[in-house]
Amino acid sequence: MEEVHPTRSELLARKNQLALAEQGRGLLKEKLDVLLKEFMDVMDRAVSASERLRAASSRSGRALNTAKAVDGTVAVRSAAMAAKGDTSVEMEGGYVMGVPIPEIAPKKVTRSPVTRGYSPIGVSGRIDETAYLFEEQLEAIIEVAAVETKLKRLGAEIQRTRRRVNALDYVVLPRLDKQIRYIRMTLEERSREDLFRLKKVKKALEAKKKQA
Repeated sequence: MEEVHPTRSELLARKNQLALAEQGRGLLKEKLDVLLKEFMDVMDRAVSASERLRAASSRSGRALNTAKAVDGTVAVRSAAMAAKGDTSVEMEGGYVMGVPIPEIAPKKVTRSPVTRGYSPIGVSGRIDETAYLFEEQLEAIIEVAAVETKLKRLGAEIQRTRRRVNALDYVVLPRLDKQIRYIRMTLEERSREDLFRLKKVKKALEAKKKQA
């Protein structure tokens, strides 16, 4: 145990520290509960987004194989080269219990045939459909990245908050409680010793009074 001065002022100070620590633990547990609820909600979204991505990937893969088989690999590759483009995402800031949580804004990637870069009359409907389905797959990828980014941030904050709660529960609060009990025992022992001395002095004075 660290050095503790067993005085009444020290006892009061330790009691105040204990009260503040208990209050802090309550706030942290409340924060942890909210973060866990948010985490589970985002987890449900992540599962749904992953399922949509798998479905989109399957559709686009089948469409690509069909287009290659019917229109030929050269035609598909030529359309893909002409349809190249940049895709950017926007990060937005949100807060959960005062914790900044980055969010990727939803992004619409699908385009009309006339805006893809190739001549609509120069490609088949199969290639058009394949391009559209791959654009849908890219939207699904962005959605998965968005929820996974939020999950990682929430998970890291949950771990930090849980460590702080555990530190209070298993280190700080037990130490303060032990120190308070030590000071109380010491003060009670001193009080008994003082009372014993007072009784001895009183008896001695009474004995002298009788002799006189």
